[in-house]
Amino acid sequence: MEERFIDLSEEAVGLTVRLDQLVIKREQGEHTVPLEDLAALVISHPAIHLSQAVLAGVASHGGCVIVCDDKRLPIGLMLPITAHYVQSENIAAQVEAPAPLKKQLWKQVVRAKILAQARLLHLQFGRDFGLVRLAEQVKSGDTGNVEAQASRAYWPALLGTQFRRIPGATDPANRLLNYGYAVLRGVVGRAICAAGLHPSIGIHHHNRYDAFCLADDLMEPFRPLVDAAVREILLENGSEAPLDKETKAVLISALISKRFEAEGEARLLFDLLSRVAASLAQAFAGERKKLYLPEL
Repeated sequence: MEERFIDLSEEAVGLTVRLDQLVIKREQGEHTVPLEDLAALVISHPAIHLSQAVLAGVASHGGCVIVCDDKRLPIGLMLPITAHYVQSENIAAQVEAPAPLKKQLWKQVVRAKILAQARLLHLQFGRDFGLVRLAEQVKSGDTGNVEAQASRAYWPALLGTQFRRIPGATDPANRLLNYGYAVLRGVVGRAICAAGLHPSIGIHHHNRYDAFCLADDLMEPFRPLVDAAVREILLENGSEAPLDKETKAVLISALISKRFEAEGEARLLFDLLSRVAASLAQAFAGERKKLYLPEL
């Protein structure tokens, strides 16, 4: 099956469903995409019209829908909720997971994130700026907040000493990162639902206003994939690189189309994330202690 990620941001279109196909209607005609191939649908243009059947069709085939604001930045995410045959059993184990287990799992996630950042820095500059050493200091639950210490070394090294990572900021670099992370969040959330877990019940992130805490947890080790793409865009287009159709395509391709080498196999990111989510479900069920967190 081909994984398709469709971003509708450049023109007003009409969306309907016909014979398990997403129909995209434009003034010059229409084309179709099989719903089973659709990983995510991004709705950005303010004049897009769609039917209820579109939302139901995308969700029933395991895809997600991302809605953007007037700045073309994602603000909403819809995920499928009936994607696994033992979903209620898995969610029960997820809810009942003891705190010590969740702290150990978070330690693994943070350590994997810092090591991924270290690999990116080493690839770009030939050294890890001390991040490998910091990864070795992560304790259960990351009580020492080593993740933040690594961040203070990572961002100046990767994007320059003037850069500040601020999620709500509108400068070009932060806008690109925000968009890329939103795409990544959708792909991770889709994998979580496919594993029969609930995306709002996190192992570390807890926010009553966040419906995707677990997605925010599991995406952490994969953020450097977005960071690498953003650095490439900024190097090629300058510090004022716009969040336009071309840059979005680069970010989407970095997460959806590219195959990653992991344990001697070349796989799509969603395949790897599905394994990550499945390993978490097994950890909640007491079947394993370590998450599957591949070094890409």
